[in-house]
Amino acid sequence: MPAPIVIKISGHELDSPDFLAELAATLKHFDTPVVIVHGGGKEITALQTRLGIEPRYVDGLRITDAESLALVEMVLCGTVNKRIVRTLVNAGIDAVGLSGVDGGLVSADKMTHESVDMGYTGEVTAVRVDLLVDMLDQGVTPVIAPICLGEDSNFNVNADHVAGAVAAALEAEKLVFVSNVEGVLKDGVVIPQLTPNQVGEMIADGTIFGGMIPKVKTALEALAEGVAQAVITNLKGLSSGGGTVFAEKLD
Repeated sequence: MPAPIVIKISGHELDSPDFLAELAATLKHFDTPVVIVHGGGKEITALQTRLGIEPRYVDGLRITDAESLALVEMVLCGTVNKRIVRTLVNAGIDAVGLSGVDGGLVSADKMTHESVDMGYTGEVTAVRVDLLVDMLDQGVTPVIAPICLGEDSNFNVNADHVAGAVAAALEAEKLVFVSNVEGVLKDGVVIPQLTPNQVGEMIADGTIFGGMIPKVKTALEALAEGVAQAVITNLKGLSSGGGTVFAEKLD
């Protein structure tokens, strides 16, 4: 089996039938095995707001309290995951929906933070790579919701972090973050390549902020753990090869 591509799909457009149809059409033409990890933050926030729960974040990461964990599981493992899988299967892609809990696919512990109790927000401790390899060998496209297995409870893990851990465990050819932006922007223009030093400077000066921070940090961690390439792009860039490419050194 050739080295797979791990694609992380952000939650910004996962409620759009047109976006999902275009995603399926793009993936249909891929020759390389694909693993999908998806978010769903937009719909989680909408449900929290409807139920009178105030969404809370630190460093671009959602803080998951006990009250929110059940609804996060419902949105990610249920509504969003099955919507993606249905679209892919109907397009002729042999997709199977999973969470990190299923088969012990992705294990996690509680995330620690120096100033905030992260509640049921976790960080990845292990990936059961054999299960993914078996699925890919059979031509199956795993679609993973980032609810992960803990000892006494499940954990909500940032989907960027899950994608990075899965890509590293699989020694993926590429880790692609598909978002609603075409890459890391400076003055409205996509930066085609970034090194770790440049990323640190751009976080410090505020060019990279909010939810982009875990993406770029995960991209660099994936490189350090053996993933050949990491890219931040949008759906158009997924098919055309555009976006911001992360490398240890510039060419």
